[in-house]
Amino acid sequence: MTAELVRGQNHSLPDTRLEIRVSAGHPVLLGATLGDERGRVTGPEWIAHPGAPSRPGVDVPGPAAAGHRLGVDLDAVPGTVHRLSVLLALPGPRTGGATRFGTVAAPFVAVTDPDGTEIATYTITGLDRESAVVALELYRRQGAWKVRAMGQGYEGGLAELLGDQGLDRPADLAASILETAAGTVPAPAAAPPRTPRAERTAHPAPLSPDPTATPAGTPVPSPPPAQFPTATAPTAPTAPPTAPPTAPPTVPAATPVAPATPSAARPAPAAGTGSGGPVDYAHPRRRREPAAAPDPARTAPAPVAGDASGWSMDERLYNQVWGMFEDLSRTTAAYRSACDFAESRLDRELDQSLSDYRSRVGSANDAARATARARHDELVARAREALDRDLAQLKAESEVVEPALPAAYARWDHPVWHAYRVPAEEPMAVRLGDLHLPERPDLRIPMLVRLPLERGLWVDSGDRGRSEAAALLDETELRRLALESAVAHAARLLAAHPAGGFALHVVDPAGAGAAALAPLVDSGVLAAPPARGAAGVSAVLEQLTERVDLVQMALRNGAADALPPGLDTSRQLLLVHDFPHGFDDRAVTRLRYLADEGPSVGVHLLMVASREDASAYGPLLDPLWRSLLRLTPVSDDHLADPWVGHSWSYEPPLLPPGSGVLRQVLARVAAGRPANQP
Repeated sequence: MTAELVRGQNHSLPDTRLEIRVSAGHPVLLGATLGDERGRVTGPEWIAHPGAPSRPGVDVPGPAAAGHRLGVDLDAVPGTVHRLSVLLALPGPRTGGATRFGTVAAPFVAVTDPDGTEIATYTITGLDRESAVVALELYRRQGAWKVRAMGQGYEGGLAELLGDQGLDRPADLAASILETAAGTVPAPAAAPPRTPRAERTAHPAPLSPDPTATPAGTPVPSPPPAQFPTATAPTAPTAPPTAPPTAPPTVPAATPVAPATPSAARPAPAAGTGSGGPVDYAHPRRRREPAAAPDPARTAPAPVAGDASGWSMDERLYNQVWGMFEDLSRTTAAYRSACDFAESRLDRELDQSLSDYRSRVGSANDAARATARARHDELVARAREALDRDLAQLKAESEVVEPALPAAYARWDHPVWHAYRVPAEEPMAVRLGDLHLPERPDLRIPMLVRLPLERGLWVDSGDRGRSEAAALLDETELRRLALESAVAHAARLLAAHPAGGFALHVVDPAGAGAAALAPLVDSGVLAAPPARGAAGVSAVLEQLTERVDLVQMALRNGAADALPPGLDTSRQLLLVHDFPHGFDDRAVTRLRYLADEGPSVGVHLLMVASREDASAYGPLLDPLWRSLLRLTPVSDDHLADPWVGHSWSYEPPLLPPGSGVLRQVLARVAAGRPANQP
């Protein structure tokens, strides 16, 4: 049965030898890029286009045409390639053709096996001013390959698309490719022949429209490596946190696959297609073996912890968690899109049944409405079936991955904390909570944030109206939970760094947080006792500001060895409680300076504050709130993913009731501190 995909939906591929057929009704350029696990293409040698039609595992057809066939052999793709993107681009005005997809028929893409049997189809709707689009993405997942319907359009054309995939000088490269494509532009050809089906006479309607499409000319950029959700402040959206890119594996040089030669046993080319029928992937000197029956287990392999790409186990687990987060986001978007389409079609059909007043009464009208509702229920049931299948696979993967996580990635109730030892090196990331969507609340994805932190953290101790859980608490209880949550975050950051690699300062002007701060104070992990009063606040801020200035000047002048001998060069974390109590205008200015300039030289900020308490400063503090990653002490749906903008519910990292694991971990951190460090 053919899977009719909507944007964001994925589907397992039963075979590694495929053909991708494109029908556009207008000349388009077809190409493909080979990327690493983040979709980044390392150079022009990993782009297949009419000027370079053969790359390892992929053969593209000639110049722009209305119908294309692209041959893919995933077994021939190098092991360091994890994503194969299928690109469509309009050749431009130089050929007298269209300049944007919104003026031509929606392109239709079909993934077939070598015999032409359709596996999945996708009609790319929702395009307007875009002149280039990533149609499909073939990607590795748990040792198997899947196809995802992308439909990612670019108003900036092929140059913007290539730049988004990480290529240098994309404008020059795009111009060269389009020049090659413009050399010979055949007249519009008939669509490639499709698998005969009695009930299908034209391109199928998509399962859903494109509610996730962005406004015209505003493509959703590919998320940077290791980017987790964007926290939004209560009144203004926050810029997404970007982490330093992980060095992608270098794609080794490989011998390109020779152009496929049609076999004599293949059917003759269909008239008007401009292509020689299905591609024969057999090597001319290799004995042809009969095709084996597809293995059902291959479409749903047993999950394995650490099966993602990476050099170390920590990196592989991190990438696997990121892949789970991405899959859950996209499969849920496909389900919601399908349900929205079913609802809109039902409303349209019911309105049509009532448009003719003569048919409003009688059995014919009742039958039409019953048929419309049945079609609606069938579409929703199919969408739910696909969602349940994907969620079950992700749930099984989560049950395997969660027990294998190291301490920095694990929940506080994980047994790994009982065997905790101070690490010898900094991990890739730390876990700051969990994320889930309402379609499956029990499926929690760890929220991992890359180290070193690129932005400060803000635990919101106010704004009870944004969360049902917060609304049930009084103000005092919410503030207590916020500080306890911040202490847990600080302890995790301390535990994630090597001995002497992380220093913690605490500002508690009124001493109101003494009870919650007791584990930090009693264990001896603080660089100094919590600062009290306005004088204490000023002294700590002055010390850290001076450190930022000195390190910045040393780095800019290449004189890192000229730093004062007594300067602590370890990373610093400032935990601020009860802001803005005890802060004068000078202290507020220094705090903003630390938030902006500190992360680049190893000074980080963790604030426990309410915007309402600081409302007297007005818009002066808006840049401060926007520069911080907002977290909450209770469950709240204030995080958005970088693809479709889902409202993810954030769960703070709660300690097991009555557990002494926090004090145990802090004691081991304190025991591992160098003797000369306070």
